[in-house]
Amino acid sequence: MVILGVLTVSIWLFHPMMAANKPPAIGGTLPQIRLPIPKDPGEKSYLGISGEGYFKVSQINASTVIIEIFSLYCPQCQASAPEVNALYQMIEQIPDLKDRIKMIGIGAGNSFLEVNTFKEKYKVPFPLFPDQDFKIHKDLGEVRTPYFIVIKIKKDRTTEIVLSQEGPFGEAETFLQKILTDSGRK
Repeated sequence: MVILGVLTVSIWLFHPMMAANKPPAIGGTLPQIRLPIPKDPGEKSYLGISGEGYFKVSQINASTVIIEIFSLYCPQCQASAPEVNALYQMIEQIPDLKDRIKMIGIGAGNSFLEVNTFKEKYKVPFPLFPDQDFKIHKDLGEVRTPYFIVIKIKKDRTTEIVLSQEGPFGEAETFLQKILTDSGRK
């Protein structure tokens, strides 16, 4: 009976359909996630997109995109918001980087209202997008929040993941240096 129980548990744990999704792997490509085009003209301009409807991350007018997966209800996301904002400000203050590196946030399980609440409460200066149905979150391996994915957008508009990291990143300056190194920008 014990052997049958161990066998059942082993099959359940290692069966491909039962295995948990894995987070985005360095060197891999970002899943084709679609985000709503922001209504705010400043956010559209920042991302270099226009029109209505949806866009893909690979359409952002940048060579590197930093994606933060967050949640309004995540205490670590709340605590790290000032340092994430400092990263954005640091990038924006370096003329050589501000047009090449863009930041976005995706609220795992968050509605437009929850994303906007997070944006206002923590004074987030970059675009945030809802993922109310957890579809994007599932496509990204159901990562814990906060989670940071950095991608390079190639000339043919394909993507390459250069950084995939769980948890707060510490100091903005150190993280920016890591991004520049990992993306081959330094």
